[in-house]
Amino acid sequence: MKKVIFPGLIAGTILFIICYGGLYMAVRLFPGLFIEYNNPLFNSDGNRDLLFYLHAFIISLALSWFWERFKSLFHGSFLLRGLEFGFVYAIVALLPVMWITFSALDITVLMVLSWFSYGLMQAIVAGIIFAKINP
Repeated sequence: MKKVIFPGLIAGTILFIICYGGLYMAVRLFPGLFIEYNNPLFNSDGNRDLLFYLHAFIISLALSWFWERFKSLFHGSFLLRGLEFGFVYAIVALLPVMWITFSALDITVLMVLSWFSYGLMQAIVAGIIFAKINP
């Protein structure tokens, strides 16, 4: 269990910093994309904001479990293992979720592609961290 929780918390902390710094920069660099979020679909009353801020830890703990279970399937340097891990996650989990999200909600392709890219980046960073500290 220690091989899952400790790396998951480390990756969660790093992803939290990277993702929120990246979000700040993305709003500055691509303001047109974020205008789409002025949609009632994305407005909440604030009761669940903490859940949004904890997502880096939730995804990191889930990916840490996935890494511990399947790490023997990834070979090469820690960078290559992390990249492959991120791509496997993206194809197995993100692609189907983005497909159903796009088909069920009134959102743009650009928005879905940005979410897919964001999730892929998270999985690659987490994979590199896991490959380094839990080979």
